[in-house]
Amino acid sequence: MEALIPVINKLQDVFSTIGAEAIQLPQIIVVGTQSSGKSSVIESLVGRDFLPRGSGIVTRRPLILQLVHVAKNDKEARHTDDAKGKRVGVIQADEWARFLHTKNKVFTDFDEVRQEIVEETDRLTGNNKGIAAEPISLKIFSPRVVNLTLVDLPGMTKIPVGDQPTDIEQQIREMITQYVDNPNSIILAVTPANQDFATSEAIKTAREFDPDGRRTLVVLTKLDLMDHGTDAVDVLIGRVIPIKLGIIGVVNRSQADINNKKPIDEALKDEVSFLQRRYPSLASRNGTAFLAKTLNRLLMHHIRDCLPELKTRVNVLSSQFQTVLSSYGEPVVDKSQTLLQIITRFASAYCATIDGTAKIIETTELCGGARICYIFHETFGRVMEFIDPLDGLSQLDVLTAIRNATGPRPALFVPEVSFELLVKRQIRRLEEPCLRCVELVHEEMQRIVQHCGLHTQHEMVRFPKLYEKIMDVVTGVLRSRLPDTNLMVENLVAIELAYINTKHPDFSEASMLSLLQIDKNHALKPARPLANGELPASSSGNASPLRHTSSTSDASVKATNGDVAGSGDATMSKSQRYDGQHRMGERVADMALKVAEGGMPSSGGLGSWLFGGSGGAGAGGQKNGTMELDSNSLTPSRKAINLLPEVPEKTISRKLTSREHRDCQIIEKLIKMYFMIVRKNIQDAVPKAIMHFLVNFIRDNLQSELVRQLYKHEILDDLLAESEQTALRRKEASEMLDALNRAGQIIGEVRETHVW
Repeated sequence: MEALIPVINKLQDVFSTIGAEAIQLPQIIVVGTQSSGKSSVIESLVGRDFLPRGSGIVTRRPLILQLVHVAKNDKEARHTDDAKGKRVGVIQADEWARFLHTKNKVFTDFDEVRQEIVEETDRLTGNNKGIAAEPISLKIFSPRVVNLTLVDLPGMTKIPVGDQPTDIEQQIREMITQYVDNPNSIILAVTPANQDFATSEAIKTAREFDPDGRRTLVVLTKLDLMDHGTDAVDVLIGRVIPIKLGIIGVVNRSQADINNKKPIDEALKDEVSFLQRRYPSLASRNGTAFLAKTLNRLLMHHIRDCLPELKTRVNVLSSQFQTVLSSYGEPVVDKSQTLLQIITRFASAYCATIDGTAKIIETTELCGGARICYIFHETFGRVMEFIDPLDGLSQLDVLTAIRNATGPRPALFVPEVSFELLVKRQIRRLEEPCLRCVELVHEEMQRIVQHCGLHTQHEMVRFPKLYEKIMDVVTGVLRSRLPDTNLMVENLVAIELAYINTKHPDFSEASMLSLLQIDKNHALKPARPLANGELPASSSGNASPLRHTSSTSDASVKATNGDVAGSGDATMSKSQRYDGQHRMGERVADMALKVAEGGMPSSGGLGSWLFGGSGGAGAGGQKNGTMELDSNSLTPSRKAINLLPEVPEKTISRKLTSREHRDCQIIEKLIKMYFMIVRKNIQDAVPKAIMHFLVNFIRDNLQSELVRQLYKHEILDDLLAESEQTALRRKEASEMLDALNRAGQIIGEVRETHVW
């Protein structure tokens, strides 16, 4: 089983070169407070004085220390290689060291090793007593050491000193957590014997991450510095706090011994003598030598238990990184062929997304052709259905249009011009949602680039400049088709506006049925019986005297003024009122005839003659040959005569007559029926126009357009230039895959030897 630790050391070398943190290798984590004796314990295990010394925090970066046992006659292990792996010499020293960051440089003077640790620490942390999480990897070869892998961490502290950051305690705790949280690690909790064992921060941390105590070993330092009359027997045998893996006491060199450069060999002899004198019954199970053997045994058993799981983990990671490396693609050899392949795959993926035949179907949202279908039938279709044919058109607007269409002549029938004007106004409202539908489809065609498949997206990430050019080409082609598509949609609406086809089969039949229904509703209203001598009223409900005058005989025109009864009788019947209106009409006609003959009524004025009153000077006579009009007279004068109220510019709000209401109903019914026919045509024709002029054109011509604009030899190198990030990731993935393959081979060799 002794061969297991070199296996872990080899794996550590493999993964240290790439900084792999996913592989949790078995190793011993040394934790403790500042000045607890951690560095002294490690130096005692190595047998060399090589760690930095001083007051306060000295270890400011994690130190991964690999101890490799090398026999004195092992010449194979002493060969040195250059950067290319070629052997260039043989190491003559019995003990030497190597740093990972110095590559193949060999250190035989351990004072230089200490200086290198100080310089490498200051390189990242500076001189302000700060810490850094990046570890320093050191490997020591010696015939006096046992195979171990130790990690020396900064000592835990509470209060920042000097230029240390205020959160130094939290930083150190996070760094320790990163290492002791590894389930494959062994926690070596170092605590001094001259303080209360129950207050040990190292044991508290170990119990937090290893509550069962299956991977915690406690080292009790400074046994020689305990108060006189006290000893650590109860602590060492586990009476105070039981530790499953045990508690081992050691004696460190004092600061005076360190200053006097007392050799570690002599310090180890003094340790054995002290233990034999003070703890004779426990001397064989304590001391640095026993600690080294215990750590070696624990680590080997721990490696034996972890190695099968480690093998599985390596295989899983190897498969994952193989997939990652494949996603980055192989280095480009034939750029022309590669460009054509990428263009073909992109165009195929683009068309497949439109047709819904893509291999990778989006499940979180609609995209491509499905989204275009949704725009046509849900978004655009619903908007068209919700458009009210009579929206923004009141009955007074319809009535005004009818009146304006008749000109100065009263209309016997509803004018067709008013219908055309009003229905065109409503049809124009369909143009805006149609153009908006084109915009939505155009936006979706642009978004399809993002849904062209994961394989294409990986290539787009690999070649960012090519991706930008493809985006420019797709955007340009879509933009070039947008004016034609918009023009076609506008023409569809313009075509409907150009000719109002009232002979449309759906419209003519529906309009006749609607008109018959309206006439039927009006015919069902009961008619008022006429009185004796009463003429039927006009359809508008207001009988016009002039209209009845036109049908009067010549004899009635010559009737005298005395035939007209007084019109001021408030109790006259409807027949009498009509007779008075009829005779007033005769007087107007008689006046018109006399004016034409050159005559004019001379007495009583125009008003008294028209309404049958006796003329007089008080009612408005003639003075000095000039006609005047007083406040109660209708006699014309030089001032403007205002017999009628002013004509309003806008239609006044009032209750419509039955005929006006019927006319408005007819126009509204016709507008609604014809609008629905046009809306149905537009709703059917616009998606077809968009598909023909935009979607199908892009689908059929995208690949040829990409080849035409991008397949140029002068820009091939620029288009297929990989991003620095992609090249770096491919290199990292390749190195990681190589490391995992080497790790798998190393573990496989151990399995073949049946070590466990």
